[in-house]
Amino acid sequence: MARPEPEKPPTPSPSTPSPAVLVLGRPVTRAEVERLCERLSALALRAGPGPVTVDVGGVGRPDLAVVEALARLRLTAGRLGRGIQLRNACGELRRLLAWTGLDEALTAPTAPGHPPASGHALGLELGGEAEQREEALGVQEGVEPGDPAP
Repeated sequence: MARPEPEKPPTPSPSTPSPAVLVLGRPVTRAEVERLCERLSALALRAGPGPVTVDVGGVGRPDLAVVEALARLRLTAGRLGRGIQLRNACGELRRLLAWTGLDEALTAPTAPGHPPASGHALGLELGGEAEQREEALGVQEGVEPGDPAP
């Protein structure tokens, strides 16, 4: 009579990396932006696929320093093939982002497997040639009495 083989313990599956979450727990200054971008890069490289979530609940009253930080974080994530999603964004921050034209770039989720559009959602042209300037017709420079000679 053959002995049954002992049961093998299940092979541990590689742990699924957790999503990247960067928490901004206090007001942001312009001097901190570079350090925040470095933190986002480190989180994104260790985490699973998908956008990096930026929790902005602790920034307090948003200002342009926060907007600049978020724009730079979005560019950093884009260089890594990621997007960013905002969590706990107050209405004032969302209005400020809309006023600066960054609302779609910072709140629109990225489709899985597709890198975020680089710059297009920020209102930047991705390519093209500079336009040649034409002389304005019918406009003459006026000279006021007492103006110095050119």
